[in-house]
Amino acid sequence: MADNKQIENPGSKFTDVLDAAARLPGVRINREAYLRSALKRHCSEEQIDMAVAESPAAACIPFGAIRAVASDSIKYETAKATALSAVAGIPGGFAIVGAIPADLAQYFGHVLRIAQKLAYIYSWPDLFADDGEELDDATSGILTLFVGVMFGVQLAQSGVAKVSTMIAGQVLKKLPQQALTKGAIYPVVKKVAVLLGVRMTKQIFAGGVAKVIPVLGAVFSGGLTLATFLPMSKRLQKHLASLELTKPGHRAEDEEIIEAVLVDNVP
Repeated sequence: MADNKQIENPGSKFTDVLDAAARLPGVRINREAYLRSALKRHCSEEQIDMAVAESPAAACIPFGAIRAVASDSIKYETAKATALSAVAGIPGGFAIVGAIPADLAQYFGHVLRIAQKLAYIYSWPDLFADDGEELDDATSGILTLFVGVMFGVQLAQSGVAKVSTMIAGQVLKKLPQQALTKGAIYPVVKKVAVLLGVRMTKQIFAGGVAKVIPVLGAVFSGGLTLATFLPMSKRLQKHLASLELTKPGHRAEDEEIIEAVLVDNVP
């Protein structure tokens, strides 16, 4: 019966995994601490202070420094995710997080970690402004879109681009709550969640098959993570780097752009 529910409601299943992953210790990235640590070898104190208070783009941090920080973060998270995936691949390596397989939760935990790091270095506002344990709907929505981009979902790329335009145009320091929870972006989030839920169900099956062979389970799991996590992270990096929001000193002032996005029909 549980398997039928996964197939019938893949969008909800993905949301459950996203929530479980976000609850894991160490998954949520402190934006200020990350930016200060990541930029200290590349920028002056004044630039770092500006990057924290506003954004790396507002601080006019060179693209070269941004790329270097993003690449270092991807390498670090890929190595960490691969090592932990190998441990989780050993039968009994991790306990279950609620009803979610623990190896799946920890994999998506690393997906969320790199998504946050890339978002912050590419000038997105704090995704976890609320310190509460529960994910608010706006944060859940944008993380769903980020993960969608990582998995190559074209619809997610469109959603992220629209949210980025809203943030850049209004010089927002937080996510556009209404657009992500009730407005033009919300239907996109729901569709992307369904697509990710279907793919995730296939991943659960692949992981289960791997563990049937105890000796090879850890090798398969770690290798699969390395083969998927790195290109997925680079895909998100490339998309975020292409957005107007990340341009040095960018301050869009045309409110008509924002209104056009808000009333735009969902593709």
